[in-house]
Amino acid sequence: MVGKLRALLWDLDGTLAETEEVHRAAFNRAFAEMGLPVFWDQDLYRSLLETTGGKERIARFLQDCQGCPPLSPEEIARLHRRKNELFAELLAQGVDLRPGVFRLLWEAKGAGLRLALATTTSPENVHVFLARTGLEGVFDLILAGDVVPRKKPDPAIYLLALKRLELRPGEALALEDSRNGLLAAFRAGLPVLVTPGLYTAHQGFPEAQAVLTHLGEPGRPGQVLQGPRQGQALVADLAYLEEVRGWWST
Repeated sequence: MVGKLRALLWDLDGTLAETEEVHRAAFNRAFAEMGLPVFWDQDLYRSLLETTGGKERIARFLQDCQGCPPLSPEEIARLHRRKNELFAELLAQGVDLRPGVFRLLWEAKGAGLRLALATTTSPENVHVFLARTGLEGVFDLILAGDVVPRKKPDPAIYLLALKRLELRPGEALALEDSRNGLLAAFRAGLPVLVTPGLYTAHQGFPEAQAVLTHLGEPGRPGQVLQGPRQGQALVADLAYLEEVRGWWST
């Protein structure tokens, strides 16, 4: 193991909160406003999430859509901007953090760990989310959207986070909810803890050091699906994260 744990690197959508349903609703409203004959239901959106990035997701869908009008990159970008505006409006109605997220963030901050956000969602969405959830000022580093040329599962965003924080991979732990996010962190050399969400529970995470249903709260523990203490119910704290890192180093 390399030194002590010095940082936690977090994904946003699906990891900090179940925001993908808010994104899906915003996409559908934007399509309707533009007069596009498109509606993304949950099953379709689950498959589209294999493509990271909103603009990239729209472009991929249109490639395979029978009867959809072609859109230029500029039109896709405009549609995506409107979707982000609608996302902010919907998020204003409220969103809950996943179990254990707020607790673990503040436990880590109190222990002097650095906190970074590494997400494919746009910076505008990130700032709205942080404001709505009371997490403004919590993260020492925020990397979002097109800050790197290639999005998850490419490791670029995690490599950049390590560079900006001046850390070696073994000094940090990534928290993700999806296979694309896991692969991005894994390929950057990071140990990874996965908490699958609404749209990712069906995925496999063999490269993860730990997989939990959620991080847990006192009286509401998460279930360990893979990794240290598999099969147990627990509240994931910094001591447990060190156990997870121990699995990575062996």
